[in-house]
Amino acid sequence: MSLRTRISDALKQAMKDKAADRLSTLRLINAAIKDKDIAARAQGNDDGVSEAEVLAILSKMAKQRQESARAYEEGGRLDLAEREREEVEVIEEFLPRQLSVTETAAAVDAAVEEIGATSIRDMGKVMGLLKERYTGQMDFGAVGPVIKARLSQ
Repeated sequence: MSLRTRISDALKQAMKDKAADRLSTLRLINAAIKDKDIAARAQGNDDGVSEAEVLAILSKMAKQRQESARAYEEGGRLDLAEREREEVEVIEEFLPRQLSVTETAAAVDAAVEEIGATSIRDMGKVMGLLKERYTGQMDFGAVGPVIKARLSQ
């Protein structure tokens, strides 16, 4: 079952269950995907965004909400922080399982070996390969330093 279908089915179920908060988050997800579809069509891609791009959209949405929750906590708005965390939970239902630190290091090592990367100049190629294979499964902001450390050995 495609990711779009799973999101659509969850949206319909939330309507039936009258789960207002869940429904709101699912509508935000759908709107973000449709925005990207429209942008893709404007560039000549009539099929809209790919499954990998949908995963990237979801990852970005989850990360934004986690950052917002932290900001709300620092500002003493625990009610808003809790709301953001609830949205993250709904979004993460559609993301694949995150790789552990060990699995991430193994994926970086495999990508470095496959590309034949030898210096920091090859970091972009390694990152590109990882994004292609592991979109939604790892935090690429945290992977950058791992790649740098691996290539500077």
